[in-house]
Amino acid sequence: MDLKIKDKLALVTGSTKGIGHAIAVGLAREGAHVIVNGRSQQSVDQAVTTLRAQVPDATVQGFAGDVSDPAQVARLVEQFPSVDILVNNMGIFDPKPFEEISNEEWLRFFNVNVMSGVQLSRAYLPGMKQKNWGRVVFISSESGIQIPTEMIHYGLTKTAQLALSRGLAETCAGTAVTVNSVLPGPTSSDGVEEFVEKLSGGASFESFEKQFFVEARPSSILKRFTTPEEIANMVVYVCSELSSATNGAALRADGGVVRAVF
Repeated sequence: MDLKIKDKLALVTGSTKGIGHAIAVGLAREGAHVIVNGRSQQSVDQAVTTLRAQVPDATVQGFAGDVSDPAQVARLVEQFPSVDILVNNMGIFDPKPFEEISNEEWLRFFNVNVMSGVQLSRAYLPGMKQKNWGRVVFISSESGIQIPTEMIHYGLTKTAQLALSRGLAETCAGTAVTVNSVLPGPTSSDGVEEFVEKLSGGASFESFEKQFFVEARPSSILKRFTTPEEIANMVVYVCSELSSATNGAALRADGGVVRAVF
């Protein structure tokens, strides 16, 4: 299927590994020109090399910088004044009891998970509206609907992304610019290894996975961690020309964890 995004310029934040990298690969396979982003030059260079090996004919560039930092965002926009597709994927998570989450940690999570998308959307949405075409996607989480007790601060930021996405979509009414959220369920990305280590008590990944979906996410229909590629499949479609009627939506790729029919 031709998703009709050949030669579109796509920025995927936090795309040196995990879900973000899978999204960058998926977009490159559809012919989009991709900007890979990560915090360090080394991680970006490595990700660009990996992507070019995965998609030999890809047009890919890199930007090393923390997009929660206004100065780094300004530098990014100076280098890439406009993009056609913006995927706000960068985010952090960390299981921690509510009583142990400091004010500084709350603010750090909000700044990284929410304000990065605020700043980039503010920078790139006007150009999309002027061209009358664009795609903005926030990678939220099922945790934004079903707040996990083991990381309430993370869940709150994912709920905020849903509100931000819907609000921005409203500002695009009557245009060919769409703003949507995708809600992954528990996913076997690189960061999950540390998550598992903190919660498993030394158990193997296979043993933890089985126990996790019995005790922590019993509503899952999939009964396993999703893969980054499974999430990327949804995101790449939402970034496409074919998804033009999908706007202001919160699209679940959660393995059926959320028990709702809407």
